[in-house]
Amino acid sequence: MKTNSESTAQTPQDLLTDLRTLVAEAEKMLGDSMTEHSEDAVSALRVRFDAAQERLGVLYAGTRQKVIAGAKCTDEAIRANPYQTMAIAAGAGLLVGVLLGRRSK
Repeated sequence: MKTNSESTAQTPQDLLTDLRTLVAEAEKMLGDSMTEHSEDAVSALRVRFDAAQERLGVLYAGTRQKVIAGAKCTDEAIRANPYQTMAIAAGAGLLVGVLLGRRSK
């Protein structure tokens, strides 16, 4: 099992792969007949699920902080240069309109 320090360097794709593996193992365990080792398997799955849930929470918190910081930076830039921002937005809108207009003909 991975430690907490390794979980912050994990990518979302790695986390999804771990969760898919966990679900596949749980389905396999449910499909098999109950054995004497099923309690150990359930506890091992629970530990892995809790670790995956914790990694997901850390990933969510980090992503949320990055999005909030980006939004604040964008807001400050827009407020500092309102006319330039309007010109850029109008230019981008015109460009998108021209490209979509050419595509529909």
